[in-house]
Amino acid sequence: MSEIIFPDPRKHEFSEWVLFGDYYYSARDIVGFGGDLTLENLRNAYRRGIFPWHIDGLPLPWYCPEVRAILEFRHLYLPRSLRKEWKKTQFTFTIDKDFEAVIKACARAKRSDGYGTWITREFIKAYCDFHRAGDAHSVEVWEGETLVGGLYGVDAGGVFCGESMFYKRSNASKFALLHLVEHLEARGATWLDIQVMTPHFEALGAFEIERDDFLEKLEATQKLNLKLF
Repeated sequence: MSEIIFPDPRKHEFSEWVLFGDYYYSARDIVGFGGDLTLENLRNAYRRGIFPWHIDGLPLPWYCPEVRAILEFRHLYLPRSLRKEWKKTQFTFTIDKDFEAVIKACARAKRSDGYGTWITREFIKAYCDFHRAGDAHSVEVWEGETLVGGLYGVDAGGVFCGESMFYKRSNASKFALLHLVEHLEARGATWLDIQVMTPHFEALGAFEIERDDFLEKLEATQKLNLKLF
């Protein structure tokens, strides 16, 4: 397994299209293909604002999107009904209690937009190793002893990069996010990386910024040396 030398996305010349087999694929968001999901490769990628995303039939693509979705906590919007439910919820919340169960539940989640299908068995193993190394983290939502929701992501040097979430009860994934935000705010964080915008996050106040702006924001936050977990 070899180490990948990732480029600085701000200096990388992105291709419009790339040819694999008989098909062309859009490559405006991709800095490279192939390589292994080792701890070193994952850590180096996230620290540069890059993340892997499996696509069937392609060597592993490594992404740094042209437009990046983020959530600044001061812009977090909670509808009144959700705020009321949050205040009276009987769910309990933990962090890093069962990372493997969370990522496997995210992989099984049915999504009309197709997100989640990229969490292959290889990804599950790699991110469980990443979790044990202290870089990947989960939030669990419990109803009694039953896991009913959660999310996971990566600490990219003081910036939390959200990867995926799931729910088995109404609002459980939203409450996982709210618990995470409270946890991060208590440690000095003011925003998190969502990677790709979804209607769910847009409704909560997330917005998109250009790639270079995101990378500058990431680098500036990393210099604060925040200890998120």
